[in-house]
Amino acid sequence: MKFRNTLIAAGASAILLSATGVAKAADSTKPIVIPIHNWSSQVVMAHVIGGIFESMGNNVEYVPADSQAVYESIRNGDVTISHEVWQSSFGGSFYNAMAKGGLIDAGTHSAATLEEMGVPTWVIDQNLCPGLPNWEALKDCKDVFTTVDSDGKGRWLEGPQSWHGTLMEERIAALGLGDDYMVKYAGGASSLWAELAAAKKEGRATIIFNWTPNFTDAEGFTFIEFPEYTAGCRVADGGEGSCGSPKGWLKKAASYKFPKSHPAAYTAYSKISFSTGQIGSMAALVDTDGLDHKDAAAKWLADNEATWTAWTK
Repeated sequence: MKFRNTLIAAGASAILLSATGVAKAADSTKPIVIPIHNWSSQVVMAHVIGGIFESMGNNVEYVPADSQAVYESIRNGDVTISHEVWQSSFGGSFYNAMAKGGLIDAGTHSAATLEEMGVPTWVIDQNLCPGLPNWEALKDCKDVFTTVDSDGKGRWLEGPQSWHGTLMEERIAALGLGDDYMVKYAGGASSLWAELAAAKKEGRATIIFNWTPNFTDAEGFTFIEFPEYTAGCRVADGGEGSCGSPKGWLKKAASYKFPKSHPAAYTAYSKISFSTGQIGSMAALVDTDGLDHKDAAAKWLADNEATWTAWTK
């Protein structure tokens, strides 16, 4: 595997060196700062976009960043871009930073998104909780979803609390499920996928937070159908909190300085638009194929040269 990864990286490097783009002299020599969060597609895409910038002669720096606070960092000039702005999770932080000035909307990916609680599709196929994916089926299924750490209640395994705060706890309460279900927060995306694999191996049902596009699109995952999302339905927006998540957009954010400091790179960035399949394939290279994020990005660049070089012209 190590030899294979070396070949992938070497091949991608050759492609990057041969790629043509807009004039290198147009851009500053200062690094373009790209944030790294804690889910696979975001990290792989960070290195894919960084590789595109490097192919144009730019310097790139990667920094770990909080997925909510990053928009303030962009506004203040400490980070240059955020390339996966999910509407449901980060739309509020994105628009709040934009309203203060210093952050711009750099366009929208073609992929539509959904971030929601759900179950592996085999749970429905085996009828372990009759009535799913309708949320009301959960009223009669708590025992199916209990775990050793859930105190006799059914467990919802959420993502890290930094992603959504207490959103799912508020939803459980608003739906009248508080006596039967509890929320546990995962440490990161890898914990969600470990639970998914463990549940499949053990043949037990599980409710976990997931999203699309993701590698699980191919694996088979079904989102629970909660009451429809409407503007203002969440507790944070003044509602009672029983609604599900919106089907939304996936945007790109940038510092207002980026078009001025790196006009060629910004022009390419504004053209970048990944599809559901492309984003899912980036995640799958890590979560299914076992590559590390940098090798996954190198492979994606090598396999999709015609797609990304068009954005640099």
